[in-house]
Parts: sequence; structure tokens; C-alpha cells
Amino acid sequence: MSKRLITVGHSPDPDDAFMFYALAHDKLDTGDLQFRHVLQDIETLNRRALRGELEVTAISIHAYASLLDKYALLPSGCSMGDRYGPMVVARQPLTIEQLGHARIAVPGTLTTAFLTLRLLLPDGFAYEVLPFDQILHAVAEGRFDAGLIIHEGQLTFQNQGLHLVVDLGVWWQEKTGLPLPLGGNVVRRDLGLPTMRTISRLLKESIRYSLEHRDAALEYALQYARDMDKSLADRFVGMYVNDWTLDYGERGREAVRRLLQEGYRAGVIPNPVNVEFVE
Repeated sequence: MSKRLITVGHSPDPDDAFMFYALAHDKLDTGDLQFRHVLQDIETLNRRALRGELEVTAISIHAYASLLDKYALLPSGCSMGDRYGPMVVARQPLTIEQLGHARIAVPGTLTTAFLTLRLLLPDGFAYEVLPFDQILHAVAEGRFDAGLIIHEGQLTFQNQGLHLVVDLGVWWQEKTGLPLPLGGNVVRRDLGLPTMRTISRLLKESIRYSLEHRDAALEYALQYARDMDKSLADRFVGMYVNDWTLDYGERGREAVRRLLQEGYRAGVIPNPVNVEFVE
């Protein structure tokens, strides 16, 4: 019997690679489903999701506000910034007020990092979109005053002599008392509820497998760890693949609702968002 092909999109980053290790290496019984993995940066995946191209994909929680008609959130696979998150860094020390007058390189306008920066600087700011892995170099070279960094740049920016202006995960926690929900995984609604639930179960099993076989999963994830040795990659993976990733839980679900609500109140998100998880 031929298997049903499910295309899964995720970022070429150590945390996503770690999460999908078991699925990518046939460690699980997937029944009549066969998974094909596509690795692209998160803003590209956000844009592809807007067009409904992928059955399952990692997305920014900000982008989810535009995907409700096509996708449902899976309860596993979230990247949660618990008192840490995307950062704004600069060549020179800057205050938040000065940041509002700076030229900032950002990794995409659908990223949660960009939404959170819009909430921090409600009067707006000058920005340009760059691929996320080029931002640190662009700021270090002086092409931008500051850069909004995601992924492992959060642990390596000091190597380029850059200064932290604000950690948006810390700012959000102080503002709301909640963790900052950065990314999640979604499944396309037209697959039907039974298949959506099977995919949800398999993703959770994949994450659990990696957490229980950490060394093997980390070895696989290391090939996506730019400028990181094993211990730094392990630390980064631990930041974004943990208990939150197995399940958002009530507090995580509340964090998603609150972020999208704040985005709507600020006029960044055009419509109120009814957050639905595959349960």
C-alpha cells in the first residue's frame, strides 16, 4: 500500500533539527504516512504557509494570525522564550528611545520577533528585511545601526563586538508575566481531523524521542549549528526544545492568545484571532 506523503517545513536550525530527528531518521512507526522534510528560513516558511503550500510547517506565532483559514496549531513543537527571546543588538550602546530613530535589520515582517519589536516601539522605526543569518554581519560592518536577531545569534552576538539593546523575551515577561511564544507548528485543515491528530501525536513522539536520546539527536542537529560548538548548540537546543515544546500547557496557550491580542490592539494584526489547537 502506498503511503500518503506529508511535506514538513522547518528551519535549518539546531532546535528544529533536534525536534524532527526521529521523524527524519525513521525512528517512529508512521503508519500510512510518509514525511518529506523541506528546510527553509522561517520567513520563507511563513510566506509559503500563507499560500497553503505545506501540509505541516513551522511558523512564527505572528504569522499564525494570517493562517487561521488554512491551518490549525499543533499542541507540540512550540519555541517559547521563557525570560529570553529575540534580541536587538547594535554596534554602539543604544537606549530604547534611541532605537526608535535607528535603522534596524530585521529577519522578516511576519516573524514574532518583528511583532514584539513593533509592540516595544509603537511609534514605528526604520527597518530593512535581511536573511536572519546575515544580520549580525550587516550590523558589525556598519550597514545598519542595529539588528533584530533570532536563533543562535542570541548566544554569539558578543563575538562580533556588538552590544545588547534589549532582550524582547525579558521585556515581554516584565510587561505580561508570560513567556514569549515565538514559533509553533501548524497542520493544514484540509487533511481532515483524523490525519491532523495522527500528525500531532507523531510530532510529540518525535520531540520526546529526541529528549530521551539527546546525544544522537544533538549530533544530527549539530550540522545546522552555525558558529557553535557542541556545548553551545546543546545550550541553544535546551532553550527552545523543552517541556514547553512537548505541550504549550495552559500558560503557553494563554501566552499565544495574549501576544496576538496585543498585536491586534496595537494595529499590527488586522483582525482578532481565535486561537485553535489540534486537541
